Amino acid sequence: MPNQKGIMFPDGVRQVTCKDCIDGQFNIPISMAFQPIVNTATKRVYAYEALVRGRAGEPALSVLSQINSDNRYFFDQAARVTAIRLASELGFSSKDPDTKLSINFMPNAVYRASTCIRATLEAARLYDLDPKRLIFEIAEADQIVDRKHLMDIIEVYRTQGFTIALDDFGEGYAGLNHLIEIRPDVIKLDLNLIRNIDHDAGRQAVVRATVSMCQELGIGVVAEGVETLEEWSCLEALGVFLHQGYLFSRPAFEALPEPQYP
Repeated sequence: MPNQKGIMFPDGVRQVTCKDCIDGQFNIPISMAFQPIVNTATKRVYAYEALVRGRAGEPALSVLSQINSDNRYFFDQAARVTAIRLASELGFSSKDPDTKLSINFMPNAVYRASTCIRATLEAARLYDLDPKRLIFEIAEADQIVDRKHLMDIIEVYRTQGFTIALDDFGEGYAGLNHLIEIRPDVIKLDLNLIRNIDHDAGRQAVVRATVSMCQELGIGVVAEGVETLEEWSCLEALGVFLHQGYLFSRPAFEALPEPQYP
């Protein structure tokens, strides 16, 4: 059912906004592709990441390029509900109960965490998805100015049982500060750290130190953008066993693909 802003919400999921939310619209139709994150030690899917696409499968940029300060909140709400709805329709509930659904979110699109999260919880209830199976990946962490606001969001999300992931770790200069302040459950190594790591002693040293630090802090480590057997083998030798990339599966439009293990 369309709300007054043009976003399609399923019957049973009412749009919930707070008075602090910026008035705006996001009328661009969206859908999702899904890509598995695999545990290569157990040969199981750890999570499926929901990746925004146009309604006919157009690339993410066709949607993301149209996000601005006026429609960011409405896009964030629509993306969450769409990811949960589609995953459910594709049989996510019948997957291994330990498999999670990973959704990207922009903290700058959340104006009051306890209120803005209601549509997410209602969608999870409607589609019989345990909130403990949801991962929220923090995107654009370097652009966050209000650190207290971010920590308030994380506190609310953790009370709901959500897993918190920090995306693109190793990109920019604030990675260690984010790790200390946010204390995520999972970090995702930036693909620039992963690319050709088997040929680069410097990248190997950084990943080795990061894995050691995360083990001490009880934080899981995911390698993004794994494309070759050599990268995968090197990462496993460094202690990384959660992998995402073309080596295992490309993103599949409106499908939950089964990964291929080397």
